[in-house]
Amino acid sequence: MSLLVVGLSHRSAPVSVLERAALDPDAQTKLLQDTLAAEPAAEGAVLATCNRIELYADVDKFHAGVAELSTLLAQHSGVGLEELTPYLYVHYEDRAVHHLFSVACGLDSMVVGEGQILGQIKDALARGQELHTAGRLLNDLFQQALRVGKRAHSETGIDRAGQSLVTFGLEQLAAGAEVERWAHGKRALVIGAGSMSSLAAATLARAGVAEVVIANRTAERASRLVQILTEPGGTGVAARTVAMADAPAELTRADVVVSCTGATGLVLKAADIEAAAQGRGPGVAPLALLDLAMPRDIDAAAHRLPGVRLVDIESLAEAAADAPMAADVDRVRAIVGAEVATFGAAQRAAHITPTVVALRTMAADVVASEMARLEGRLPGLADKERAEITQTVRRVVDKLLHAPTVRVKQLAGEPGGAGYADALRTLFDLDPETVAAVSRADVNDPNRG
Repeated sequence: MSLLVVGLSHRSAPVSVLERAALDPDAQTKLLQDTLAAEPAAEGAVLATCNRIELYADVDKFHAGVAELSTLLAQHSGVGLEELTPYLYVHYEDRAVHHLFSVACGLDSMVVGEGQILGQIKDALARGQELHTAGRLLNDLFQQALRVGKRAHSETGIDRAGQSLVTFGLEQLAAGAEVERWAHGKRALVIGAGSMSSLAAATLARAGVAEVVIANRTAERASRLVQILTEPGGTGVAARTVAMADAPAELTRADVVVSCTGATGLVLKAADIEAAAQGRGPGVAPLALLDLAMPRDIDAAAHRLPGVRLVDIESLAEAAADAPMAADVDRVRAIVGAEVATFGAAQRAAHITPTVVALRTMAADVVASEMARLEGRLPGLADKERAEITQTVRRVVDKLLHAPTVRVKQLAGEPGGAGYADALRTLFDLDPETVAAVSRADVNDPNRG
C-alpha cells in the first residue's frame, strides 16, 4: 500500500485561500484525469467540500508523488504553488488512512461530529468509480471509511457533540435564541437545491417558517425540492420556486436567506442586499443571511451593512473553534485507531494473496506436468490407479505448502510485512506477470467486496 493524501482544509488554510482554491465538478474531473496521467499515481480520488480539498492517490514514489499532487492541486485550483504550499498537509500510508477515517467520523469537521461528510465521501467514491480512477486501494479505503463513520455515529454519542453546518449556522444567526422560536413565522429564501440547500430548506420548514422560496439555476431540481417540502405528511410549509435571476428581488420579502450554490461568482451582491435591507422599513429584525458556499455566494461587504446580519464559512470557523467537544470524541478516536490497524493488516495480507495464488497455481502446473510424464512412462496405468496417484501427489504438495502459505499471510498482516510477498516470489522464482495477472483478475471480479 502506497496511499498518499495531499490537501488543505479549514484547519490548515484561511477561508480566503480555501475560497480561491475551491474546485467545481468539472475541475475535479479534470484533476482526477490528470492525476492518473501523472507518472507516480496509479489511482486517484478527490474529496472536495465547503471547507476542504483533498487529493488521494496510490503512488509508487513518496517524494515524487507529493511534488506531483501538490502541483496538480495548484494548477487546477488556480492558486499558485508557491502560495498554496504553506497551507498543504501531507499524510502517507497508515497516517493517510487515519486521516480519512477521522474525517469520516466528523473529527476533522468544522463542526465536530457532523454527519454530512459521509455523503460527501460517498460522492467522492462514486466519482472515482465513474471515471475509473479508483482502483482496489481507494475503493477499499473509501468504502471502509464510510463503514467507520457509520459505526462512530451508531456506537457513540458523537452526534451530540456535532450537528450539521446548516443547524450550526442557523444557531449563529439566532444569536443564542432557540432556532425554532427565532425562525417561527419568518419567510425564508433558499438559494440552491443541492444537498446542503435541501437540508437548509427542510430544517427551516421544521423550525416553523411561514414560507420557503427556492431559487435554483435548474428549475426541475427546485420544483422537486418544493414537492418534497409540501408533500402530504411533510412539514406543511408553503413553498414555491423562483428563477435564480429573481433571487435579488426576493430579498425584500425574505427574513432569512440561506445560500449554497456551486457558482464561481457572487450570487448576491452588496448593492442588492443593501437595497433589500432599506426596503424592509424601520423597526424590523435584521435581514439574516447564511452563506454556506465555497467560494462564497454572498458579498462579504454585507457584514458592514446596517440592518443585515451575515454568517458565512469564515465566521462559522471562528465560532466552531470555541464550541465544546463531547466526551464521546475520545471513544470515536479509539474506534478510528482500531479500524486503521485492522485496515492496514487487511491490506498487507491482501497484498500477498496474489503471490500465494500464483504459487499454488505453479504447484498445480508442476503436478499436472509430472502426471503427464508418468502417463508417458506407464501408458497402461489404470484410471483408478492414475487418479489415486494424482490425488496422493496433490496432497503432498498441499501439505508442503499449507504451513508456509498460512504463516506468510499472518506475517504479511503485521507492520512491515509487505516484504514477505517479495521474498516468496524470489524463493520460488515466480513470474511477476503471473502475480500481476492474479491481481488484475481480483480487481475486476464483479463479486469482490
